[in-house]
Amino acid sequence: MFKSKSGILILGAALLSLGACESIKTEAKYPTGLDRNQTGGDIYGKKESVFGKDGLKVLGGKDKKEEDNGIGVNSYLWRASLDTVSFMPLASADPFGGAILTDWYTDPATPNERMKLNVFILGKELKTQNLRVRAFRQVKKSGSWVDAEVAENTARKLEDAILTRAREMRISKLGE
Repeated sequence: MFKSKSGILILGAALLSLGACESIKTEAKYPTGLDRNQTGGDIYGKKESVFGKDGLKVLGGKDKKEEDNGIGVNSYLWRASLDTVSFMPLASADPFGGAILTDWYTDPATPNERMKLNVFILGKELKTQNLRVRAFRQVKKSGSWVDAEVAENTARKLEDAILTRAREMRISKLGE
């Protein structure tokens, strides 16, 4: 196989080098900047679990909150958001991530204008800060759609409508 002594020497040196690497013991660590053992958990001092902050609950657990329905967001905000934007075609709806994305909607009264909405539910509690609406508008110019400015209060009015509907749903549920 090898015709020269130099080839055999190179192969021998390579094998010795690889064999020497086995004796080096290192541990791969992801650099965090802080020693996790000092804080007792993650870098902010909180202990985290794969099963969430309350741990694993078997057979439903205890003290289950009214809004805790298995989806990742507040159920009243989720259903109220779907009710409020039901006149628009849905492009995507993710109840675990809390995102509702509509497709472009053209009102028959204004055929040269179309709207699109992105609704984000950010938490499990029925709070104003857990809801965000983004509105987009386009107008038709020279046969093509061009981005246009959305009225400043459009998103706020939609958020108010969703929150009002969510509160109505919650009150009707409490009255049962």
